[in-house]
Amino acid sequence: MDNRFATAFVIACVLSLISTIYMAASIGTDFWYEYRSPVQENSNESNKNIWNEFDSDEADEKTYSDALFRFNGSMGLWRRCIRTPRNAEEGDSSAERAESSDVITKCMSLSLNEQFMEKFLDPGNHNSGIDLLRTYLWRCQFLLPFVSLGLMCFGALVGLLACICRSLYPTIATGILHLLAGLCTLGAVGCYVAGVELLHQKLELPENVSGEFGWSFCLACVSAPLQFMASALFIWAAHTNRKEYTLVKAYRVA
Repeated sequence: MDNRFATAFVIACVLSLISTIYMAASIGTDFWYEYRSPVQENSNESNKNIWNEFDSDEADEKTYSDALFRFNGSMGLWRRCIRTPRNAEEGDSSAERAESSDVITKCMSLSLNEQFMEKFLDPGNHNSGIDLLRTYLWRCQFLLPFVSLGLMCFGALVGLLACICRSLYPTIATGILHLLAGLCTLGAVGCYVAGVELLHQKLELPENVSGEFGWSFCLACVSAPLQFMASALFIWAAHTNRKEYTLVKAYRVA
């Protein structure tokens, strides 16, 4: 194997490893989207009700979205979290303690049933009809990152086979798998952005509340181009090495 191809193969493996780590970290963390809101007054009874209903099994999309808006919430693919000063819910045993002694963080995991639940044209109103666009965007943003991660892991197995066989031919398959993984990651990012924008069109943010994409979302955004670069290097190394091998073989025959 020529040193150029070996170098390209090693660089592609490093990029693949980094993108896999970024994708796994993105899936496992809760900061795809974050809200920034002013501190809520403890005496506000409606705020207390929103806080208490946040982790209820009967909480609908509007209920937990209001809590996210008002209590510095953050959303991941698996969980939603809200934060409030400790004295707002003193003695709440279900709350997760944050590092700051003045803040309580409460997180609620999303079940598989909730992930595939229909979204409604009017969030919180089950009689308003099913919003098919938001429903399928939500499902895709949940499924595509896992498909991407699975493709990269399968590509790593094929790459390991290429090393054992001391051949770059299986590397073409690895490159194609990474290309598909990059497309899945890009699709997940696009679905998430579209889903957030559509939700905010239906549920406007309260005054003085702002939202921004978090670092978990950024990791997914960075993972996609790394996957594409790894794919290009894998395919280039395999194709060029095969071409050179064919030319050398033809020269020897001649």
